[in-house]
Amino acid sequence: MASQRSATTDQTERRRRGRLVAVLAGVALVLAGLSMMAYVGWQYVGTDINAERSQAVLKQEIRERWQQPTVGDVLGPQASLPQGSAAALIRIPRFGDDYEMPLIEGVRDQDLRQGVGHFAGAGPGQIGNFALAAHQVTHGQPFHNLPLLRPGDKVIVETSDATYTYVLDTDPDDLVVPFTETWVISPVPQPPAGEAPPGMPTFETPDAPTKAVITLTTSSEPFHTDERLVAFGHLVASSPK
Repeated sequence: MASQRSATTDQTERRRRGRLVAVLAGVALVLAGLSMMAYVGWQYVGTDINAERSQAVLKQEIRERWQQPTVGDVLGPQASLPQGSAAALIRIPRFGDDYEMPLIEGVRDQDLRQGVGHFAGAGPGQIGNFALAAHQVTHGQPFHNLPLLRPGDKVIVETSDATYTYVLDTDPDDLVVPFTETWVISPVPQPPAGEAPPGMPTFETPDAPTKAVITLTTSSEPFHTDERLVAFGHLVASSPK
């Protein structure tokens, strides 16, 4: 009888321990799920809040610096401004009257967290390819509505000494390329055969830029993707201050 009671007690204890392990495993899974949800929520909401605050401060700093411009501010991004610096503002009327983003030198992660990134090369109003990139989601979502742009939409860039107006020539939905295709940001964008979107600006020579064009790029999907949407345009007006 004693041995039977002992066996029963052992079985009860094993069942109790088994239930405890199952409960603890369940709690761990719930906590892991909550942590993942919190991380995703921070990426898609929290970074926007932080970005909007920092971008507002940065835009104010840019305007204040325009009152006493440096040599770099006057000469523009082709004067080898340091990566991460900001000297211009970009507005896209299609995105709303209140849309305005700081233009950041560079396209590193830390640059794109601050606003619209500028690839090395031609600056606002200059001959060549003024190539830009920005997040479609997170970090203020500067290019969230890029897929809504259409030929004829304006992109306005203001610097310390002038305002430059570009007009889009292509629909961003007409060109989706892998991130590895760098021809879209080259000084003279030359698409492979059959890849040119309708209305894309052309150059008289593939060896050197002959006109001022703009390229806008962002991820082709809101979530992780290895492809980018691309839209091209050209300069139509320069207004000195």
